[in-house]
Amino acid sequence: MLSSPGPQPPDRRRRGLALLLTLLPAVFFLAVVVAPPLNQDVAAVLSFAERMVAGEPLYTHLIDVNPPLVFLLTLPAAWLAAFTPLSAVQAWLALLLLFCAGIVLLCLRLRRAAGPAEAVMLLALLPLTLLLAGYDFGQREHLMAVAAMPYLFLAERRIEGLRTAWGLIALVTLIAAAGFALKPHFLAVPALVEAVVLGAALRRGQVAGALRDPVPWGMALLWLAYLALIALRFPAYVETIIPLVRHEYLGFAGPSLGRALMTVHLFSATVATIALLLLAASRGARALGWLPRLLAAGALGGLAAALVQLKGWSYHVVPVWMCAGLLCGIVAARAVDRLLPPRAARRLAPMLAAGTCLVLALLMMRGSEAPWREFTYRDATAGRLAAWLTEHAPGARVMALSPDIYPAYPAMNYAGNRPVLRFMSTWLLQAVYATCPEDGGRFRAPERMEPPERFLFDAVAEDIAEWQPRLVLVARDAHIAWCGGQPFDMIPYFSRHPRFAEAWRHYRQVGEIDGTLMFLRQE
Repeated sequence: MLSSPGPQPPDRRRRGLALLLTLLPAVFFLAVVVAPPLNQDVAAVLSFAERMVAGEPLYTHLIDVNPPLVFLLTLPAAWLAAFTPLSAVQAWLALLLLFCAGIVLLCLRLRRAAGPAEAVMLLALLPLTLLLAGYDFGQREHLMAVAAMPYLFLAERRIEGLRTAWGLIALVTLIAAAGFALKPHFLAVPALVEAVVLGAALRRGQVAGALRDPVPWGMALLWLAYLALIALRFPAYVETIIPLVRHEYLGFAGPSLGRALMTVHLFSATVATIALLLLAASRGARALGWLPRLLAAGALGGLAAALVQLKGWSYHVVPVWMCAGLLCGIVAARAVDRLLPPRAARRLAPMLAAGTCLVLALLMMRGSEAPWREFTYRDATAGRLAAWLTEHAPGARVMALSPDIYPAYPAMNYAGNRPVLRFMSTWLLQAVYATCPEDGGRFRAPERMEPPERFLFDAVAEDIAEWQPRLVLVARDAHIAWCGGQPFDMIPYFSRHPRFAEAWRHYRQVGEIDGTLMFLRQE
């Protein structure tokens, strides 16, 4: 008969407990990302994907400035929700968490031979890194940074000449190419990373081998294929959306670069990136391999993409913090493995990883972002609106006339509503009314509207007349400056259209939540 194992030595039990403690920050952020609210932009994209599954074509009926890839990547969640008991939000979170788990496994598979401290650090820090976006989980910047992680690990193997299976190389190339293709600005990341790879080859006199590397060429071919897909499958994006972006959206982009740099998120991310570059360039960090320098290049590319957008929003700098956290953890772990004997490094590893993860988690719990949004969701505008919609118009067709995506999204997602407006928001009105009309009136006459404004004017009227939504949500503040002493009120603006005016006769105001007016259709 086999004897049962005796009690574990106290030292081993302590190390096991410390190892479990390293995972607590990741578990905490896992609870944060699955709790409501879903990020408003993610919610709006998810809603568009549901409408695509229901048969509404992108860019001819669903109008948005984003290239199609983010909608295509969201379609599996919409399909899953259409054919299973899962809601779209649940399906999206489940698939994205599975993707993150696969990325963790892929990074661990691609890591070079690691010492005991680095092995424990990666087990604890990689899951936290992919979850620390918090409220911004699922944003395009977050998706790009998640997709870039295996690419950065592979880049270190490419520089050091380590053999990698062709299947892994192909998979990493495909994932990275998709992530970087989500926004044109994201190409700054692979440009800087490949510059590091090529620079290393130059120093070793291996330029010819670097130029034959399949990874950058494979990504370039995938990007060309994506451009061909847009031109062939989504011609309306080229014919309608790109001119709209060029003439209206870019001018509506945001403040100057100097003012954008002074926003809280961009300023802190810029300081962090400078610190990362100095750390990665130090003699001590250079002795720890190429991954710290590659992560610093990724952070710099993420910062460049954020600066180009001139907004300073929290999700724009998510790649910077993801690269920063992983870089600091890798440097600390590799330094311990280099300076201490293996046995001492193994004993210290769990506490080092736990401390690093705790500091990173505390750093990300700042300002009004996660987890405070999740803690206060029920009392916040979106939570209260979602509760009202669930009670008074569950699953109903809803039109949202608002310059902001929030709070209509994600409130409509949680209430199971079907939006009928072909736009996510009325941002186009802000763009065309950035200056007052030349004739001194509050609104331009329909016959004097430029094509973009007339398109929106007609589309709203057609959508409310055709779909007859059960409820219309209207933002009291259109975020448009007063002209001639008058505010911009969207109801009088659209009521000048005969079809809108006829439909609007059936609506009565039934409530207001924090500046969002609710109008219910009277049958």
